[in-house]
Amino acid sequence: MGEMARRMKGAEGAYARKAKEAARLLLFKHHTLPGVRGWELREELGPEWLEVLEVLDNQIKALDLQVTRVLEEPETTIEPTRRQLEEARYYITLRGEMDKKTLKTIGWRIDDIAGLAVAVAYIVSRQGKAPRIDVENILSEKLPGWKVKMNIDRYIQEGYLGEEDGLLYLDWRSRAEIDQKKLLDLILAYGRK
Repeated sequence: MGEMARRMKGAEGAYARKAKEAARLLLFKHHTLPGVRGWELREELGPEWLEVLEVLDNQIKALDLQVTRVLEEPETTIEPTRRQLEEARYYITLRGEMDKKTLKTIGWRIDDIAGLAVAVAYIVSRQGKAPRIDVENILSEKLPGWKVKMNIDRYIQEGYLGEEDGLLYLDWRSRAEIDQKKLLDLILAYGRK
């Protein structure tokens, strides 16, 4: 085995060990929110932390999981700066879609999920912020009033929505777990049928 091959093998082993540590950091809750900031990963994993995340992402692909990055200010730039990457939060999320059987096991009723989809789609259609009363009115067309308020409070508590001065916005979990473009495409496609 040549010197270069030995170095490559050593580097792969080091990345594999660091990927294991990255998985631990990303899977277990350390603060009030799950996930880890980029600067925390850099401190724990070293200067090659982004490469370690790529290795981890490849390792968990077989489990239908992925490393997801959520920027503090979404869609501000096409290519985030090093500082934005360090301020971003990183999570492990599902890579693919959840089937109906699995959906039943996560503890949410189908009307709760549908309500979340409607709320997210409405907020996205309003450039990311919408008055809570407007979202409540839309949801109350299909759900009882008491359930609407309870669901919105749950979406906020679970981190899907945030609220500030009576305005709802997409919070960290929606940005991490929901493919907003795909959601809107599905809604538009359904409307054409």
